[in-house]
Parts: sequence; C-alpha cells; structure tokens
Amino acid sequence: MAQITLKTTQGADAGNVELDDAVFGIQPNVPVMHQVVTAQLARRRAGTQSTKTRSEVRGGGAKPYRQKGTGNARQGSTNSPHYTGGGIALGPKPRSYAQRTPKKMIKLATRSALSDRASEGRVLVIDSWGFDAPKTKDAKAALAALGVTGRSLVVVDSWESPVALSFRNLPEVQLIKLGELNAYDILCNDWIVFEQAHLPTADTVSKAAVEPETEVIAEHGDDPAEGARELSDETQADASVGSAEHGEPEASSEDRVASEAPNTLSENEEDDS
Repeated sequence: MAQITLKTTQGADAGNVELDDAVFGIQPNVPVMHQVVTAQLARRRAGTQSTKTRSEVRGGGAKPYRQKGTGNARQGSTNSPHYTGGGIALGPKPRSYAQRTPKKMIKLATRSALSDRASEGRVLVIDSWGFDAPKTKDAKAALAALGVTGRSLVVVDSWESPVALSFRNLPEVQLIKLGELNAYDILCNDWIVFEQAHLPTADTVSKAAVEPETEVIAEHGDDPAEGARELSDETQADASVGSAEHGEPEASSEDRVASEAPNTLSENEEDDS
C-alpha cells in the first residue's frame, strides 16, 4: 500500500498512514468518470419546462369563419399552432433527464477520481481536527498551515459536528460525508482532506449488496439446506393449524361428479363384460 505523511492541524508531521491501493492506487478510468459525471449533472436538471398545446390554450372554441365561400383555407380553430396565440407544436413538457448508471461504474468513477487526486499529491490526511467548539478562524488557520490553496473538499462525519460548523462559512471549502463521496465533487475540488478515522477503504467505497434470499437463509443458520428445511416445516405447521381452526372446505358439486365418474365407468365396464 502507498504511504503518505500524516499531518496535524499545525502542519507538522505525525507519522505515516497507508492508503488502500484499491481506492487510491488504481489507473483512473477517464471514460467512466466522464459518463458518471454527465449522468450526475443530467439528474440535477429540473425538467419542469412546459408549453401549452392547442388543447390547453384559452379560446378557440368557435370556428373563425365559415367553411366555404371566403376563398381562404378552411380553419376550425384559432388554437392551431400557426395562429398567433395558438398552441405550441412539439413543445417541451415536464420530464426527467435522469440516466441509469450501473453501481459498479459509479464506484469505479469514485475510486478513479480519488486515485487521480492521490497521484497528484492532492490528498491530505490529518490525525484529528481537535475542534472543541465551532470557530471559523481556527478552521481557516488549519488549512493555511496545511498549505491548502484553492477549492478543498473536507470529509466530515456529521453536519452538526464542530468541524462541519467551523468550515461551513468558508466559501472555498465544500463539506461532504464519507458515504456521499462521488466523482463530480472530487474532481471539482483541488484538495481532498480526510481525518484518519474517516479514511475510505475498499469496503466503504465498494460495499456489496446482500440479496433478500440470502438474508432469510442466514436467519436459520449457516447451512442453506437446514434453513430451507426449517422454512418448509414452518409452512407445513401453519397450514395444519389453519385447517384445524377453520375446517376443511367442502367439495363442490363439480369435484364430486369428477370423483364419482371413474367408479361409474368401472361399473359399466363390468356390466358389459
């Protein structure tokens, strides 16, 4: 794993810290980052623009003039698109601009953006901010001591923590939670500042989803076959209890005829023999 120098809020060295190569040491995939960022910006669009069609504009209920004898083209309504004040043909309507992006691409784009910043030496890790109370002056002094210039992305654990309340008034600082890291915000900032306790790993960035079937089997033990047997036993027990309480349903007339039909046929065959 790659190592970088651990810093204090005064800018002094406090040892070394290892960065996960799966997060900070991969080859950045530029096409994937471009596609994910484009999809993220497209999702931000409101999509609320709207125009009125000829059925939505006001007026136009009466025929402008008679059908024949005027020498003009026949017209049925002044709401037609070629009339001034008429409806708009093929105009925009409210819609969603969201694009479907696979989760693996989103995770790859985030790891690629972090790796790009790490390769340029733009990732800082401090031992602890040590803010007992919110104070913007201390936050600004800490960034100056660390040599952070330009836009910076500071990763926090809570919006109500003294760290977040200290940095939120600085216009060149963007705050973000560890679970909300994304390629766009990383690429928009020059520096990424982490606390040692909030340093992302492969597990936090790429957490696999658990299927519902797996969760049900896990509740009954490690053996899937044992879990399936227990589930089947419970189902059978519920069915027996339900039949005992409510009684067996009576057979319909069609079922009785169908059950008696084979016996009738057999008796007829015996008579013929």
